[in-house]
Amino acid sequence: MINEYLLLSATLFTIGFIGFLIRRDLIVMLMCLEIMFNAVNISFAAFSYYGGNFIGQVFVLFSIALAASEAAVGLAIVLALVRATGVNHSDEIIRLRG
Repeated sequence: MINEYLLLSATLFTIGFIGFLIRRDLIVMLMCLEIMFNAVNISFAAFSYYGGNFIGQVFVLFSIALAASEAAVGLAIVLALVRATGVNHSDEIIRLRG
């Protein structure tokens, strides 16, 4: 049964990784990072459940909270960058100034 969870986790991580490498839209890149974080959380939860140790599930809860705050801060930075430069693609950003 753990094989199905690991297959799901590997599939989600692969989709997120390929999406991060191929797409250049900053918001889509953030979404792909979140997909990869969720794939790792599925693996942690599966190993925790089948290992009989529930510390991994507690770690998953903290990781989800951290990912939510990371997404909020990352989205705020991306929106500020888009407003300042008018560019939404990572290839077109050539200079960052403070």
